[in-house]
Amino acid sequence: MYGGPAPGTPAAVLVAGAVVAYGPSVAARLPWRRLLLAAWAAALAWTWSLALVDGWRRGVAGRLTTRNEYLTVIGRFPDIPAALRDFTQHIVSGSPDPWPAHIAGHPPAATLTFVLLDRIGLRGGGWAGAWCITVGATAGAAVLVAMRALTDERLARRAAPFLVLAPAAVWVGTSADGYFAAVAAWSVALAVTGRSAAWAAGGGLLFGLTCYLSYGLTLFALIGAAVLVAGRRRVRERPVLPLLLLAGAAVVPAMFTLTGFDWWEGYRLLVIRYHQGVGGTRPYGYWVWANLACTVLVTGVATAAGLRRAGALLVRRRTAPRAEARLAFVVAAAVLALLVADLSGMSKAETERIWLPFAMWLLPAGALLPGPRAWLAAQAVLALLLNHLLFTGW
Repeated sequence: MYGGPAPGTPAAVLVAGAVVAYGPSVAARLPWRRLLLAAWAAALAWTWSLALVDGWRRGVAGRLTTRNEYLTVIGRFPDIPAALRDFTQHIVSGSPDPWPAHIAGHPPAATLTFVLLDRIGLRGGGWAGAWCITVGATAGAAVLVAMRALTDERLARRAAPFLVLAPAAVWVGTSADGYFAAVAAWSVALAVTGRSAAWAAGGGLLFGLTCYLSYGLTLFALIGAAVLVAGRRRVRERPVLPLLLLAGAAVVPAMFTLTGFDWWEGYRLLVIRYHQGVGGTRPYGYWVWANLACTVLVTGVATAAGLRRAGALLVRRRTAPRAEARLAFVVAAAVLALLVADLSGMSKAETERIWLPFAMWLLPAGALLPGPRAWLAAQAVLALLLNHLLFTGW
C-alpha cells in the first residue's frame, strides 16, 4: 500500500480537471495537427504527474534500475554483436551468469535500447525513465492517426480525451512497456495511413522492431490484420501496400538473425525460464480471470462501457454506421489479442504493464459513449486512486 499526497498529486489533479472540463470541446475544434500535438502534450503532463506521485527516485529514476531491470546489464554489452550472439546462452536459470528476469523475458531489442541510450550519453535511470515516458506518451497520438484513417475524424476527435486521460498512464510512467506500446501503435498508424511507400515500409519496420521488443507482441499482428481489413479500400487502391509492409517487417528480424540471435530459440528458452520461476507457481485458473480484471483497471470503466457498445455494433454491423462499425472491429481485434495472450498461460500477472500495447487499442471505445465528461471523470478518479493507494512493483 502507498498513501498520502506527493509531489505529483497537485499536478495530476489539475491535469485531470482540465481534460475533464475542456478536453471534449478542445478536441472537437482544434486543427487536426494541433490536436495530435495537444494530445501528446496532455498525455505527457498526465503521465509525468502520475509518475511523480511516488517522487522522482521511486516513481521515475529508480524504476528501471532494480535487480530485474534493463539498466543492470548495461556493462555486459561492451561488444554488442558478441552479446547478441551469446544472448540465448543466458536465458535459462542455472545457465552461466543468467540474465535478470526482464532481460531474459524479452528479445534483445528491449535491452539494446537502453544500451544505446547509455552509449550516446543518456545514462542512468532518470534518462531511461524520461525516454519511456516521452515516447510512451505518443502512443495515444498514433492511435488517433489510425482511427482517423480507419473511421472518420469525428470519432477520432471523440476518442482523443479518453486516450489522454487513461488509467494506463500509471504504468506508462515508468515502464519499458509504455515505450513498446508506442512503437507498436506507430507501426499500425504508419501502415494504415499509407501516404507513401516510405510510410508503409516504415510501418512494417516498426512492426518488426515490436516483435524484437517483446515476444508476446507478435500478437499485435491480429490488430494489424484487422486494420488492413477495415481499411481494405486503401489496400485496393494501393495493392503494393502489403508487400511494402512485409518488406519493412523483414528488416529487423534479418538484422538480428545475421548477428546471431535466434528469436525462436530465445522464445523456447524463455518458456523454460518462465516455468522455472513464477510461471510454474502462479495458478493458471486464477490468473486467467485476474488478468482480465486487471485490464479493466488499466483501461477504466469508460472503456468497459464502450466495449459493451462496440459489441452491440458488431452484432448489428450491417445496419450500424460504417465508421462506428470499423472502430468496433478494430477494438474487437485488440480484445482477441488479449484473450489469446491470456489463454496462452504466459501472462500470469503483471498484465497491467505487459498488456499496455493492446490496452491502447481498447481506449478508443470511449468515443462511442454519450456524456464524455462524466466518463472522463470516472477514468481520472480511478487512475488517481490506483496511483495513491497502490505501489506496483515489477
